[in-house]
Amino acid sequence: MKYERIPYLVLFSEQSAFKDTYGGEIGKVSVECHLLKSEEPCDSVVIFSHPIGGGAYLPLVSTIAKMGIHTIYCNPRYRGNDTALIMERAVMDLAACVRDAKERLGYKKVYLGGWSGGGSLSMFYQAEAQDPRVTHTPAGDPYDLTAANMIPADGVMLLAAHLSRNLTLTEWMDPSIEDESRPWDRNPEWNIYDPNGPKPPYSAEFVAEFRERQIARNRRITKWVKEQLAELKAQGLENHERCFTVQGTMADPRWLDPAVDPNDREPGHCMLGDPFVVNDGPVGLARFTTLRSWLSQWSYDDSNADGLKCAARISCPMLVIENSADDACTPSHAARLMAAASKCDIEHKVIKGANHYYFGQFDLAQQAAETVRDWVLKQA
Repeated sequence: MKYERIPYLVLFSEQSAFKDTYGGEIGKVSVECHLLKSEEPCDSVVIFSHPIGGGAYLPLVSTIAKMGIHTIYCNPRYRGNDTALIMERAVMDLAACVRDAKERLGYKKVYLGGWSGGGSLSMFYQAEAQDPRVTHTPAGDPYDLTAANMIPADGVMLLAAHLSRNLTLTEWMDPSIEDESRPWDRNPEWNIYDPNGPKPPYSAEFVAEFRERQIARNRRITKWVKEQLAELKAQGLENHERCFTVQGTMADPRWLDPAVDPNDREPGHCMLGDPFVVNDGPVGLARFTTLRSWLSQWSYDDSNADGLKCAARISCPMLVIENSADDACTPSHAARLMAAASKCDIEHKVIKGANHYYFGQFDLAQQAAETVRDWVLKQA
């Protein structure tokens, strides 16, 4: 079935004490959207979004549209750059898109297509729409989501979704870095990429302590971040920021040992390539960040967008699609999210052999899209 791609903008005003995106009019937010509209009329729409957007041309999005289900891809204001990303603002951008879809475009039902990192964004949105609580960012800056009157979605999909940015980063952090001021001095006992370091298969005891050390590293950075913010505020510089680099953020034992959280993935590979290279490369998670963004996106304890905590607050129909060869979102992610979403009516589907992006797997993308289509039609 053919579909039409219609790019459009959702614009709204927002007052802020400082600007955290490059370009654009101060006090105005522009949310870039793509409506993929099939030839057949449809009163339901699936809205995809991701904290840094960029998925409007992914195979799954267009394949769903070809099946007669209208889709929207919503790019938040941080499109392509999460350096200073604030999750609370990304949720507000998604809220503007949902409201526009209901009120201007006239869709009766809206379903959130939480693909990959969009899964936790979708759950954060739904949690604040059904149970609004957030009035400030984790840095203490006023940002009142309880006053936004968000429209709850009619259902949430977790499609090859990971736990959330803060939890996933923590599980990928390199615990061999024990001093952030000396990131290249690494403890070989915990450096899985060191030729003389630990080798797979890893024992359960090793993995458990590895995880504890990852959490401890995240908390050390968070402690430093809060000290820096307090120092700025003590100087009367409440709106000032400090930027920093975090090395070693792609070191998960799963990538080297397929017996850790096993599925059909290939060992020695992650969705960004060679994990040894990506661990310190420019595209690793949280490589470049700011004090406020760290607390909002990446802090293990402080992020309001924690997927497990948000899942526990929502009550709606939920579709969970798990890709069996996914090297980013392994089985424990889906299992933990479903366990947390105990108030939701959940349908779970595993796409055998599918990788994270369905790249080179048109037939499997088709299978996933059919699952989405059938689920949406059942909700009507």
